[in-house]
Amino acid sequence: MPSVEDIDLTDWGFWRRPPDERHAAFRILRYEPGLIRFEEPDIIIAPKGPGYYALTRHADVVEASRRPQDFCSGKGAISIPDMPGDMHEYFGSLISMDDPRHAKIRRIVSRAFSPRMIQRFEDQVEAVAGGLAERLGADGTGDFVADVAARLPLKIICDMMGIGAEHYRAVLEATNVILAGNDAEFLPTGDVEQHALALLTAGQTLKDLVEEIGRERRRDPADDLISALVNANIDGESLTDQELGSFFILLVVAGNETTRNAIAHGLDLFTREPAQRALLTAGFDARMPGAVEEIVRYVSPVIWMRRTVTRDTMLNDHEVKEGDKLLLYYGSANRDETVFTEPERFDILRDPNPHVGFGGPGPHFCLGAHLARREITVMFRELLRRHPGIRADGEPERLESNFINGIKRLPYAL
Repeated sequence: MPSVEDIDLTDWGFWRRPPDERHAAFRILRYEPGLIRFEEPDIIIAPKGPGYYALTRHADVVEASRRPQDFCSGKGAISIPDMPGDMHEYFGSLISMDDPRHAKIRRIVSRAFSPRMIQRFEDQVEAVAGGLAERLGADGTGDFVADVAARLPLKIICDMMGIGAEHYRAVLEATNVILAGNDAEFLPTGDVEQHALALLTAGQTLKDLVEEIGRERRRDPADDLISALVNANIDGESLTDQELGSFFILLVVAGNETTRNAIAHGLDLFTREPAQRALLTAGFDARMPGAVEEIVRYVSPVIWMRRTVTRDTMLNDHEVKEGDKLLLYYGSANRDETVFTEPERFDILRDPNPHVGFGGPGPHFCLGAHLARREITVMFRELLRRHPGIRADGEPERLESNFINGIKRLPYAL
């Protein structure tokens, strides 16, 4: 077991280690009485800051989430360095805003992204999932991510937004780049300037696409989410083109990556845990809601989010100062032994399951949680109904990232 001094969450070498080793390191950090400070990454496009504290305990992550007035998101929720200009909002949108602007944007978006609107797409989710499952029978083997996990959320999000099929590949490629982390398959990792340029180019591709469609929908509204967003008006306010573009980047990135990784990890887990799979198939409708929550807890698709301390205050028993950076490690909080019995065990009957896989309580709880749960549920229902013997047929190829717990490829067999 490593000592605290041996653990460096900023070092890419740490994130290349096997998942079990990383979980063991976070367990050590959870038992440290204080907060551990780490050095910030040294990148060209932003000055190196004073470092950050890792919040690894469930109680600390929950407390920082529920007090946005003390722990804000607007100084960079998805980046450790303070990014130049509005770059953090460009890629973060809602999750990189604070009230009152956050409340305004969320009110507009929530009207168009409510459970009632999502309900209209439930039949479509079932049709798309059923079609994907049906087509698997043609070959019987393949890459589960490419054939299933990446396809369902991409099509649903694009259809909801009103993005035509001709743009699917461009959207998928751009989201892969934006959340590539340090993976050389998607980004030029050896050249920091080219790395930043690739990220900005991917973001601009998505922004240009939605702004073009948004202009069309203002002139000629359709029955889609972009029309609802560009024509929404609350207290005389509506989304600007910049806000629409930033929100679209957030929606397609978060809506694709988190759901597709939960589905991919889910198949891998049910292959490794045949007893849990048997439990699920013996009572799918009753047990799948719990299975979804346990998949999200166990794999924590989003590894962390950042908060910045707005004033000298206390976070539970920890003294923090104005300007301190806090990284909320959801995956560690979701394995906190003081909250979860046998946290390293995958248990679809776990109850209660107060995980923070969709974020902690507060204004930044995941807006798309309802849709993600629905997609995961329907996809596994269709897979297990049509192909009860489907299984992972090899080790997953993991994304090299300290932000997304991603699977790039997963071989499967029917």
